[in-house]
Amino acid sequence: MPIYEYHCEKCGRDFEYLVFGTKVPNCPSCDSNKVNRLMSACSFKTKGNGGGEISRSSDPAPVSSSSSCSGCSAASCAGCGH
Repeated sequence: MPIYEYHCEKCGRDFEYLVFGTKVPNCPSCDSNKVNRLMSACSFKTKGNGGGEISRSSDPAPVSSSSSCSGCSAASCAGCGH
């Protein structure tokens, strides 16, 4: 069950709601049913090859034209996660 972010048109409050099916929530502040679902970034964690956790997000990593990035000493950005 996904958690969505909503914005209330009546009072202007932003809030999150755990969605069960297709139910649209009422605003927890003013009880208005005039709410809009907001676009939000997705993020999750996966297990890397070495067993350590790596954070991933929907934003792609910047692409570098050089063989290594300036943030570390790895051979490529794929090796360090930058």
